[in-house]
Amino acid sequence: MARVRDPAGYDGQREMILSKAAQLFAQRGYAGTSMNEVAAACGVSKATLYHYVRDKHDLAVRIAEEHVLRLEAVVDEVLSEHAAPEARLRELIRRFVAEYAIAQNAQRVLTEDVRFLRADDQARILGVERRVVAAFARSIAEARGDSTQSALGKPMAMLLFGMINWMFTWLKPDRELDHEAIGVMVADLFFGGVQAVSMPDALAAKKRTQRPG
Repeated sequence: MARVRDPAGYDGQREMILSKAAQLFAQRGYAGTSMNEVAAACGVSKATLYHYVRDKHDLAVRIAEEHVLRLEAVVDEVLSEHAAPEARLRELIRRFVAEYAIAQNAQRVLTEDVRFLRADDQARILGVERRVVAAFARSIAEARGDSTQSALGKPMAMLLFGMINWMFTWLKPDRELDHEAIGVMVADLFFGGVQAVSMPDALAAKKRTQRPG
């Protein structure tokens, strides 16, 4: 009699494997990580690992593709919830910064390791990424009052992603400024320039109470 797979248990194990693999790829790079190391990090045998993924290439594809599809789902949700252009763009920025807070390893795989994948997998993943960028470009154009086909939309979207895509290199957990606060600051900076950025109210109040005398 065939063994019945527990979907919850299988999915949970699969998510753990993808998470551990993403962490290793982010730390060591795709080329510098072996399946033996992934199995060891997951606390499973190599045979068990191959029950969930075909090979290292399959691991990277799943990490990058599932991450970028989550980002596209965030875009779709925000666009459906916010009609006002500025509110929509601010929420997109905030939600993306929040997503990167919990998926920084997957984001690094997406930005650095997709180049190692086969051409068809690259094309599919980068196609989703282009749709995400296009949605930001349109939102920026609308917030500026420009045509959605404005030539400035995409360059400004890429400048915006330049601010937030590499946050994992310097924004560490348990610091005074968390991702929620940084998300607001990025939106303020993007809309109003350097003079528009201020310390979050709660943190500013905390610093005032800590001043001597």
